[in-house]
Amino acid sequence: MPSLATLVVFSGAALLLLVVPGPAVLYVVARSVGEGTRAGLVSVAGIHVATTVHVAAAAVGLSAVLVASSTAFTAVKLAGAAYLVVLGIRILRTPDPAEVALQEAPRATRSLRRTFVDGFVVNLLNPKTAVFFLAFVPQFVDPDRGGAPLQIAVLGVWFMVLGLVSDGAYAVGGAWIGERIRRTALLQRRTRVATGATYIGLGALMAMTATVRTAPAPRP
Repeated sequence: MPSLATLVVFSGAALLLLVVPGPAVLYVVARSVGEGTRAGLVSVAGIHVATTVHVAAAAVGLSAVLVASSTAFTAVKLAGAAYLVVLGIRILRTPDPAEVALQEAPRATRSLRRTFVDGFVVNLLNPKTAVFFLAFVPQFVDPDRGGAPLQIAVLGVWFMVLGLVSDGAYAVGGAWIGERIRRTALLQRRTRVATGATYIGLGALMAMTATVRTAPAPRP
């Protein structure tokens, strides 16, 4: 098990990384601004359920296969990029919120379920998350304090908890902004277009950088 001192240092480093907006944060904020607090928090839940998959993969060493294989890395990244583009197109084709508000409650339930799945898939298909857990978390593993897989699992779960808090704050903040934007129909339409464009832009960025890999260190 990691020591208390290790957890404190790890928490500080992790929070510094979490508060910097990345694809996941932008996704959460976009959902919150466009659909409110509940949708934002559901997307956060989906993202961090996917985080547990990455934590488990890192703990048992499966992520190393992804990082070592250029083909696998590129394929997963392109799949994630394509999914973001699909999300953006879907949002651009969404009817005005006034029409959506007239839909039945079961439809809203299905929408939240889809929001959860979208968040899960976005993070699951982000190979940078796997690389993060391989490159960052092991720096805090102490061989003298037990097996590395257990320590990686503990640190990964703690990172997920911190992420839930950080991303949850972004979700609430985004919903607060969205509530004020939604008072104006024109801003509402512009927000939907901006949200869709954000997803498409993130997908395009991921696709353009899909083949960018960190060169391996030369063998001694």
